Amino acid sequence: MANSSGDSLQRALRISSAWILLIFLVMLVSRLSPIPFESFGVRPRTLTGLPGVLLMPLLHANFPHILANALPLFILLTLLFWDRRYRPWTTLPLIWLASGLGTWLIGRGGQWRGEMVVHIGASGVVFGLVAYLIVAGVLIQSWRSAFIGILVFLFFGGMFLGMIPQAGPVSWEGHLSGAVAGVWAARKCHSRPL
Repeated sequence: MANSSGDSLQRALRISSAWILLIFLVMLVSRLSPIPFESFGVRPRTLTGLPGVLLMPLLHANFPHILANALPLFILLTLLFWDRRYRPWTTLPLIWLASGLGTWLIGRGGQWRGEMVVHIGASGVVFGLVAYLIVAGVLIQSWRSAFIGILVFLFFGGMFLGMIPQAGPVSWEGHLSGAVAGVWAARKCHSRPL
């Protein structure tokens, strides 16, 4: 059994590394391209902003922005893919899409500092994974998932302050949408019928 756990950890590390590599690759291509990739993010309540629901987690404004998301995303994706009970291939798309759609619905639109507001970054997915792992820790009813839920809460719980409405370039709407998406995904994947 230990060998199987080791194999699943290696698989989880490979999958998580591939996601992080993809995000850095998109950043590199965007820097080499004359097209501003950031413009493909979520533009709330516009038809042209709908593709951003899919693209938002892949796009980052700059190197500090991508670094702020990469490490937590790597850790959380590894935890998600390490245990099949989390249903990672269902959970990740649910969180990805629901956080983007939520941002499209409630996000600030219009202009900020003379530029069109566009929501980008993987932080919605990060907030979604944190919320998911905490709630799933209760719903799955296993010691391992409960322990992981507690650890995630202790290490990442403070970031929920990022859901408080604030002015500026930080998409608190994306954070809030991600957290709601994570709770919804956990309930959808693990709630038992009455």
